[in-house]
Amino acid sequence: MSIRHGLLALLERGPRYGSQLRTEFESRTGSTWPLNVGQVYTTLNRLERDGMVAQGGQDEAGHALYAITEAGLAELRTWFEKPVDRTSPARDELAIKLAMAVGAPCVDIRDVIQSQRRHTVKAMQDYTRLKAQALVAVESGGARERDDVAWLLVLEQLIFQTEAEARWLDHCEARLIRLSTTMPPASPSAPAPAPGSASPSAADPAPDPAPDPAPAAPNPITTTPASASGGAR
Repeated sequence: MSIRHGLLALLERGPRYGSQLRTEFESRTGSTWPLNVGQVYTTLNRLERDGMVAQGGQDEAGHALYAITEAGLAELRTWFEKPVDRTSPARDELAIKLAMAVGAPCVDIRDVIQSQRRHTVKAMQDYTRLKAQALVAVESGGARERDDVAWLLVLEQLIFQTEAEARWLDHCEARLIRLSTTMPPASPSAPAPAPGSASPSAADPAPDPAPDPAPAAPNPITTTPASASGGAR
């Protein structure tokens, strides 16, 4: 997020003082990216150093007013005309977290995905409710209509972003399931020998085969002739 360009865009509408700029910035963005007064004045000082703003007196309450210069207008036009660079994306904590969770022994990546999905879906529902309120404000008109339209655009971007994140999490889970079914199972490792026992080597002779068992002795009951059993009457 470019705070300096956001402040230049607000100053294009006329001179402003620091806390006024903070209020208008948060009104435009629905406080999605809150600023503190210190950030605002630090940025104004840098813009003044770079010749993009200049102090232009005070208002009736004694606030120091800042006005945009020609150099600031040129910088603002360039910012509006130049596409946002997507070739060097900002670090995404969720993507880094999932990448680190792959194969990590201390965590089940499926639990990470499911936990994040619940949070993402709840955030999407909250943004959708706020969008409904913003639509009512835009349709009713009023002095803040410009700010309401700006807030509506920000909300819709957040909704699309969370929808895409939820779909990506579903894709990650499906990908992991497919990989778990196609990857060959790990071969079981041989049990380690007991401490102190000698492990067999190829040079050791093979043990002699066990001798064939001797034939079993005949059972006298099953092998007694029938005549013998009949003579004992």
